[in-house]
Amino acid sequence: MSFLPRGSLACISLCIILVLVALMTACVPEPIVEPVSGSFGVEQRSVAELERAMAARELSSVAITQACLTRIQQLDGELKAIIALNPEALEQARALDQERADGKLRGALHGIPVLLKDNIESRDPLPTTAGSLALANNLTGRDAFVVSRLRAAGAVILAKANLSEWANFRSEHSSSGWSGVGGQTRNPYDPTRSPCGSSSGSAVAVAAGMVPLALGTETNGSLVCPASSNGIVAIKPTVGLVSRSGIVPISHSQDTAGPMARSVEDAVTLLEAMIGVDPQDSQTDAVSLVTGWTLSEHLRSDGLEGKRIGVVRSLTGYHSGTDQLLEKALEALEAGGAEIVDALSFDPPEAFDQASYDVLLYEFKHDLNSYLAGLPDPALSALTLESLIAFNEQHADEEMPYFGQEIFQKAQAKGSLRDRAYLEALALAQRETRKDGIDRLIREHQLDALVAPTGAPAWKIDLIKGDTFLGGSSTYPAVAGYPNITVPMGRVEGMPVGLSFFGPALSEATLIEIAFGFEQATRHRTWPK
Repeated sequence: MSFLPRGSLACISLCIILVLVALMTACVPEPIVEPVSGSFGVEQRSVAELERAMAARELSSVAITQACLTRIQQLDGELKAIIALNPEALEQARALDQERADGKLRGALHGIPVLLKDNIESRDPLPTTAGSLALANNLTGRDAFVVSRLRAAGAVILAKANLSEWANFRSEHSSSGWSGVGGQTRNPYDPTRSPCGSSSGSAVAVAAGMVPLALGTETNGSLVCPASSNGIVAIKPTVGLVSRSGIVPISHSQDTAGPMARSVEDAVTLLEAMIGVDPQDSQTDAVSLVTGWTLSEHLRSDGLEGKRIGVVRSLTGYHSGTDQLLEKALEALEAGGAEIVDALSFDPPEAFDQASYDVLLYEFKHDLNSYLAGLPDPALSALTLESLIAFNEQHADEEMPYFGQEIFQKAQAKGSLRDRAYLEALALAQRETRKDGIDRLIREHQLDALVAPTGAPAWKIDLIKGDTFLGGSSTYPAVAGYPNITVPMGRVEGMPVGLSFFGPALSEATLIEIAFGFEQATRHRTWPK
């Protein structure tokens, strides 16, 4: 594989760096509304700033939580990012304020409101619906393991976020951010445009300043695409670093929860609280390999220095404006001390796309049926994928007014995970993305990470035709189960686009150094007004 070293730029002057930053931050759109009166500027503060304000008694968790609820009330009628508010959020905040007054601090999230994508269970009086009316009464009374971790760290569970129904795994012609329960989530930079998905509401709420932090989930692109489209940061961890128990599944080989935030630092703070070994998710045994990790130590302003970063050109070319921003981003990476190795590519075999899709179909049928059977409500535990298909047909006016359920039907037609066809498809998909894909490029070119645009600018919402997705870079790290971080790269005609850094399994520390270094070199804070 040929590559083109772009060379060390240690001699580039500070003035050139400043010019690059100016180019990347030009023509930033004004977000949609003014700050809420009396909100103390909560929507503009980082987690660390909020924690310092609480420590200094300038703010309380109750005040922060109320400011978030007020902002949701003001904005969400148009944006539809929220499915349900937690009626116990202010009570949780008061209790955490009292703990602080008593000298007890739980962690870096003490008193910070967090939003949950509505496929993640919580013991609060909030159903976990996955956006489907079939689960409208799914009050499990239990926390997903990751939510129990956040509670232990002091988070306030604020609300549940809208999402693409069934995490966008019901129809091949869906509109991202639409669900039967929550309707159509809209992009805060232009409400006629898509928020991408499936973690649509999580991304929109963070981008619009409704909440400092949110949890999303990803199987392929469901964290990084909405983060890119809404101008925020998301981290898709290595599969197994974060537990999936208590989360409505698609694929046990690809699913993971991940943090969404307005900065790399805030996303890392949330991710650190999420990591843990869960006896109910055997893949979290991977956490034992990173005992002693302190990811916040890798938030280094010189994180680009000496890094070798490979540009995957086969993941570009689907949008000219995005490609132009990529070139500026590569110059900024070099200016920060990174060495760019250009002209790399993935060359998947013809059978790859179908194999990777078949894996999801097989695993969805198996994993969803297992999840449903474990629900505490006997009526819901009797559900299966087959009965959900029947439910959608019986409630077609509410559930299928715009698009169907052909993915459900294809998954139902698949056999068991013992089928040879499944095992062969899984082996092909993982070999192509791991040994012959990401690992190969990293090894052959002695790289620290790979880089590509996360995706194109948000498209117009079209409930008749569905999404107009031009391209993106999420598939290889998603199918491999490897980490991926997206950071805002700039704007195309006023709409945000992101830059993705990805690498081998458990390379989060290195990726965080690179992502944080890039963010510090180029970032601009554009808060919803």
